[in-house]
Amino acid sequence: MKDPVQHYWQLRLQVVKERLVANNFAAVVVDTAAAAARAVCDDLLPASGARVVSYGGSMTMKATGLHDFLNGADCGYEVIRPDEPGIAAGEKLERRRRALLADVYCSGVNAVAEAGHVVNLDMIGNRAAAITFGPKAVILLAGRNKIVPDLEAAMLRIKNYAAPANAMRLDCKTPCVQTARCADCRSPGRICNSWTITEKSYPKGRITVVLINADLGL
Repeated sequence: MKDPVQHYWQLRLQVVKERLVANNFAAVVVDTAAAAARAVCDDLLPASGARVVSYGGSMTMKATGLHDFLNGADCGYEVIRPDEPGIAAGEKLERRRRALLADVYCSGVNAVAEAGHVVNLDMIGNRAAAITFGPKAVILLAGRNKIVPDLEAAMLRIKNYAAPANAMRLDCKTPCVQTARCADCRSPGRICNSWTITEKSYPKGRITVVLINADLGL
């Protein structure tokens, strides 16, 4: 077999896709980061009929090129950009609030359990809120490195890997930056505040998960 690792993950991602679909999510599997962006830009966004689009902070979105597309002058959508360079903190917060009424909200995820559950942990909760309610449709990008066996493994992954690594990336003043382990801290800059466990999509098909056969994001 030419690429057993790629084939291994194709099989695993197909199983996760089937379980997501059984939980009323829409789901697609793609082989590369670029293919993920094409799936969103060429298929999912046009099919949604969206006029207004927004997004949450996501390294996976940036790695696929979707972030660049949505920030391009000719993307074809009205895009609420919460991370636009140079805007004031108050304006960033207001744009995150406006994003909750977008037609489509795009983001990454922290973990996807093999039972077909999506797990996230947020600092201010804007991404958690958008996934749960508000935007008419949600598109979530998930690299294969986000797949975990169950909810317990999802939480361990997030608390002891994704959160500390993100805190380091953002230059946070939290204990995990020094220890690489969660201390359940009381730091003012703590980024672990709002959990969301999405067991099923409601209404059916409102949330689409794009599973990518590549290691992307944290």
